[in-house]
Amino acid sequence: MALVVVSEWIDGAALERLHAQHEVIADTALHADRPRLFEALAQAEALVVRNQTRVDTELLDVATRLRVIGRVGVGLDTIDVAAATARDVVVSWAPGTNATSVAEYVIGAIIALARRFGPATAHVAEGGWQRQAFMGREVAGATLGIVGLGDIGARVARRAQALGMHLLGSDPVVHESSAAVQEFGVELVTFEALLERSDAVTLHVPLTATTRDLVDERALGRMRRGAWLVNTARGELVDETALAAALHAGQLGGAALDVRRSEPPTAPDALAGCPNLILTPHVAGVTVDANARASAHAVDEVLRVLRGEQARTPAPG
Repeated sequence: MALVVVSEWIDGAALERLHAQHEVIADTALHADRPRLFEALAQAEALVVRNQTRVDTELLDVATRLRVIGRVGVGLDTIDVAAATARDVVVSWAPGTNATSVAEYVIGAIIALARRFGPATAHVAEGGWQRQAFMGREVAGATLGIVGLGDIGARVARRAQALGMHLLGSDPVVHESSAAVQEFGVELVTFEALLERSDAVTLHVPLTATTRDLVDERALGRMRRGAWLVNTARGELVDETALAAALHAGQLGGAALDVRRSEPPTAPDALAGCPNLILTPHVAGVTVDANARASAHAVDEVLRVLRGEQARTPAPG
């Protein structure tokens, strides 16, 4: 029987499966208390995380018995995969488990921005009833630019196509024979052309040196006046100060951010008081359904490695 540390929240059924087979230390606040986390990991053979536990060389140097890290989700920027691999620690992730949830969030956010649900709700809550002031726009016939045509981007394309949207895509590794192009009618263009031609832009790329501040003042200036921006990927993709200026100036018609540069945001917050802005606390991929799938997958992988078997979804890199 091995010791498994769960440093963030996971689905209850998945946690019960761990308890049934191994000794478990599960504490949803453990990720924020490094001394306690390190103490728990001193004898641990497995670690289950989401996206708030920083798995760096300091942690790995303490967790000398660690054999496997199960990531409940897909982002790997909080895990030093190379350092873990060098120590023979398997890192497994859960690709695809939250893709539908994120894709549905994106479509919902675009419709909410187009129909001005947020401002209209505030207006009615304050006693107003000015119907003409809150006429929105239909998304049918509008152009959606999808930056990154991986699993999530392709699922967004499928749903947007069903709504009658025209689709543009920008992704250097996607070619004309891809499913997004062949099945969903995505036209591949440069990032600059996508910005200039889209009524809505949604981001689905990882955080790298080349994508950090991808949407900066210059990029926002290239977007159509009144366009909408949706970011469910990583907060560092967007220059928040430039975004705030674009929203206040009316350059953008609205934005929906599920991710921030600092989570939670710290004061002073550049986006505080911005008009036509939807903010959610990194929940695009966190539905009851997606959480159950991702948690079950991560636990399956941890149990598999602890049995001496190979992980089915080792993290890339």
